[in-house]
Amino acid sequence: MVEADVIHLVQRGLIVTLQVSAPILILSMTVGLVISILQTTTSIQEQTLTFVPKLIAVFVGIAFFFAYMLHTLMDYTRDIYNKIQLF
Repeated sequence: MVEADVIHLVQRGLIVTLQVSAPILILSMTVGLVISILQTTTSIQEQTLTFVPKLIAVFVGIAFFFAYMLHTLMDYTRDIYNKIQLF
């Protein structure tokens, strides 16, 4: 493997990591923001109130985006194995 191939694989790995983690992170951040706004407007200062909705949102997000995440990771893994076979 030449240096350019390794750089390409690492770069693609970082992009795949972002593609797989972004939907769940954005969902969790959005739920946290909405709960924080509700807490601010109602003056409720309970710290554990944000935990349960975020946890539920993450599980629902994983169930919803699982096929996309699995497909993306499998494509990347196949690409790596195909490049290894070339050398």
